[in-house]
Amino acid sequence: MTTSLITDNWNLTGHEWAVDMLRKHIIHGTTRHAYLFSGPPGLGRRTLALRFAQALNCPTPLSLGIPCGTCRDCKQIESMKHADLTVIQSESDGGILKVDQIREARRTLILKPYMSKYRVALFLRFHEANDNAANALLKTLEEAPSYAVLILTADNPEQLLPTILSRCEVLRLRPLAVEDVQRELERRGLENSRAKLIAHISGGRMGYAIRLIEDDSLLDEREEKLNDLQRLIAASRVEKFAYADKLSKDKDAMRQTILIWLSYWRDVMLRTAQAETPLVNVDRNVEIESVAGAMSLSESRRVASALETALEQMERNVNPRLLAEVLLLDLPKP
Repeated sequence: MTTSLITDNWNLTGHEWAVDMLRKHIIHGTTRHAYLFSGPPGLGRRTLALRFAQALNCPTPLSLGIPCGTCRDCKQIESMKHADLTVIQSESDGGILKVDQIREARRTLILKPYMSKYRVALFLRFHEANDNAANALLKTLEEAPSYAVLILTADNPEQLLPTILSRCEVLRLRPLAVEDVQRELERRGLENSRAKLIAHISGGRMGYAIRLIEDDSLLDEREEKLNDLQRLIAASRVEKFAYADKLSKDKDAMRQTILIWLSYWRDVMLRTAQAETPLVNVDRNVEIESVAGAMSLSESRRVASALETALEQMERNVNPRLLAEVLLLDLPKP
């Protein structure tokens, strides 16, 4: 990738259309007061938001709408420590964004920028906001001053209040082709087989791929959970109950485990359907083919659906111990 392509696309891999749209807003002086970047986690929503904040407030842009990325302001925005950047998010992934956090952000937003053209507020994972927080943001959107730009990120726009959506410019981001992620990882120096595995596991989400590179424990955890799944398929009821008890003690870890298992069973479902779609867990191809060969499409779909339902029920605070027990007892024995 040439230097010009990197700068033109804000040093991002993919999302060219989104960068082009946001740059045009800056160039033509049509910047909106609120944006929503939506798409699955790990897609690069936060990175795009930070690049946009840099483009809005860089004092020495390479050209209009293209931040230099090297000045003090750009570096402070990158590290989310800039005086005119406020970052609001729940305490942990899957937590609750509370009304007090929105009210505090509102008190900041009414102040004029200290050193930049815009005061930017970044509301991460806003789908985690409770009802009071969502209503408080609606009021903030209605009363935001002209020098304020609010950027929300969320998994799905439909998770937010329609009245909030109507006040935002919505950018629906999509995963990249797995091959594009693999090429970018190889460009960054990763060996071919490792780049291929990480690209497939990421499902085309460049942000998640980078996390997998930077934190080896994520791949180790994935390997452990997939090994657990294989063992649990043939385990006794006593063993399943013991595992369910352990799994349910940490809600966030349980959610991550279910997501890993769901990727596995979706792969099984693809193979039972004889689909051409590439597998996520390519390193488990032989194992997945074996499981798929012993199951019908309806059976594999039932397991995948049960895992999807479990994730939804966790959001509704269904008893995690009971949920884990039901999931494990209902695993098929191909």
